[in-house]
Amino acid sequence: MGMSAEEERAASPRDEEWPEAEKAEKLARGAALKWASGVFYCPEKLEGLGQYRSRETQRNSSIQSRLKSTVQSYLEGVSTGLEQLRSASREVQSMCEDLGAARWALLDTADRFQGLQQMRALMAEHVQLASVVQVLPQLFSVHEVFAHTLQLLRGQQLLEAHAELMMMEHLRDDILSQLHLRGLSSAEATVLSYFGGLQELNESLAKQLWDIVGSSLRLVREDPVLFVTAVRIIEREEKIDDTLLLEATFLPPGRPKGWRQKFYHVLHETIVGTHFQAACTDAEGPGLARHLAALQKAIVAELHVVKDLMVQCVPAHYNILSVCTATYHQALTSHLQDILREDLDKQALFLLLEWALRVYHSPEMMGHPDLLPEVDVSALGPLMSPELVDQTERKYVVKVKASVLEWMQRTLEVEFKEWFREEEPETDHQGFFQSALPVIVMQMLNENIQVASLIADSLQQKVYNMALEELEAFLGRLREALVQCGKEHQKDRTTPKYYVSYLLAMLNNNLALSSAVSSLHPDAGRREVPMSLRAALDRTQKKACQLLLEELLLDLQPLCLQLPSHKWLCGSQVVSSMCEVIDKYAKAFSRVRKPVCTLLLTESELLVASQYLRALMQKKMVCKSEEERGQFCDRLLQDATQLQELFCGLGLDQSQQSLEAVFALRELIYLKDPAFLSLEVLGFITKYPDVSDEHISTLLDLRGDVSKDVRHVVLEMMAQHPQVLPESYRPIFSTILVPTQELPFCLRKGKCA
Repeated sequence: MGMSAEEERAASPRDEEWPEAEKAEKLARGAALKWASGVFYCPEKLEGLGQYRSRETQRNSSIQSRLKSTVQSYLEGVSTGLEQLRSASREVQSMCEDLGAARWALLDTADRFQGLQQMRALMAEHVQLASVVQVLPQLFSVHEVFAHTLQLLRGQQLLEAHAELMMMEHLRDDILSQLHLRGLSSAEATVLSYFGGLQELNESLAKQLWDIVGSSLRLVREDPVLFVTAVRIIEREEKIDDTLLLEATFLPPGRPKGWRQKFYHVLHETIVGTHFQAACTDAEGPGLARHLAALQKAIVAELHVVKDLMVQCVPAHYNILSVCTATYHQALTSHLQDILREDLDKQALFLLLEWALRVYHSPEMMGHPDLLPEVDVSALGPLMSPELVDQTERKYVVKVKASVLEWMQRTLEVEFKEWFREEEPETDHQGFFQSALPVIVMQMLNENIQVASLIADSLQQKVYNMALEELEAFLGRLREALVQCGKEHQKDRTTPKYYVSYLLAMLNNNLALSSAVSSLHPDAGRREVPMSLRAALDRTQKKACQLLLEELLLDLQPLCLQLPSHKWLCGSQVVSSMCEVIDKYAKAFSRVRKPVCTLLLTESELLVASQYLRALMQKKMVCKSEEERGQFCDRLLQDATQLQELFCGLGLDQSQQSLEAVFALRELIYLKDPAFLSLEVLGFITKYPDVSDEHISTLLDLRGDVSKDVRHVVLEMMAQHPQVLPESYRPIFSTILVPTQELPFCLRKGKCA
């Protein structure tokens, strides 16, 4: 159902005044309609309509009664509050009336206060005059007290003198404070002038105190009373400073004195001046050792005095032992830095490193049993910073390197002179040639590494690395010396007289160095030899072997020039002579330790084989008949067998010999049917892949029965079967040069002759 216009007008003001109530009523109506529609949706539910109506009527009555009760209680509270507000308003009104009356009463008595102000000023003036009258006797006796205090200071009666001095200062400061509070700063200059003698007394007392503090280490042993007196005076002044600083209203001139801080400063300057300010005139070698030993002895002795005596003479909060320990530590740090700025030799650098890293913390110095546990320098940091230690170690290594270089150079010069002696080199108990070179070099390097190990592992590692570098450089200079000796020998093969023997001795020396170098490593578990040093040792060995083989070659070349020839073909003893030369050198090679001895035999065999093949390739002879070719092959077989048996007898296994190439070459020449040469050559180049077309062509020429067609087939076959050298293959033909074929002289526009 709708509402009438009057009802809407009547409801509108309320709605405007209470919009929440309208919203709540609408929600309630909506909820009720929803509930009713849900309940009475079915016709059978309508039978319970009366029951629902009576129940809701009772609930509404209960709610209305509770609302009325609540509203009634609120209304009673509001009524009580309004009554209290009316009572408070009446009391405030009464108080305002009383305050107004008091104000008028105060205005009536203001004129009477003017007389009291004048009385107050007179009273203050009276108090000031009374104070002045009280201090007048003291003011008149100021200069007399000054004189007496000066006498006490001269008689070293410091406590009495300081008491009178404090009294005068207190009098002066009290007067200055009063002037400051009353704004009479203009009169302060007069007071300061009158008490001007205080400054002189203060300076005199301070001078005596600092002299006592400067001699404290001696006084605590001889006359501790004087030192204790000085400390008591310093503590008095510290208390006065603290009191004035806490008040913070007026600070007299000369305050705070800070004598306790000055005490520490004088003590620091005394320690530094006594031991560390004087320049170390002899900062190298033994002089520096004496200087450091004196410092060690003095510091330990003085710390004993501080710990046992001085600690008992000063208050505990001075921490005098810690202060002195820190002072010595810092002064030593600066002192060592000053010394390190000089150009020190290796002995001085070693002493400094040893002293700073070992001696300083040892039981002989700061770790002395009598100083522990009170003296602890571990919290003060290292005496030398890690950066300074590293820098000093590098300087030391540079100095050691220069010394090692000089000694190695001298050793090499002596060794070089010994090569030209008129007697053979020394031999060991097994008869192997040797010299003192490896022993001297390794002993020198090992001693430097062991000395460095006394300081620190880092220094030992640096010296070890330097030793390997210098050994590598030394091996380079040794190779140069070997080359120089070889050049001298080429000029005159009679000098050095025992050229081969000393080369063999150098090979044994190189083996000794190679086996001993691993023992230099500081870590026994990591004794590998660096690749660069191993390569240097290998190069030195190769150079000595090369010079020996060149010497062997010089003796073999005159004999090889006789190969091949008709005289050789008819039974010359050339190869027998070669065997004698080889046997002589093999006996010499036996004075070298294995595996170098085996290496020399192997290289000698390769040299003999290549020289023999080179002689065959020189195109000195061409077989003119099958009979001569057979004789040529028989001679090859005889020579190769003789040489092979010689090297087998010398201990070289047949499988390791290159003379097999001579046998293979003989088979190539001995082949009776040239038509099968291509197959024979294929087998030959398969076995010896470094053989070239020129080599095969020369061998075919040596046969004397190969036609151009057969030659062409053989060379064509070689072109179709290019060979690749295996990694383990030892080249033999690639070192043999074939002489170029001489072209016949030709006329222009004519046929070749």
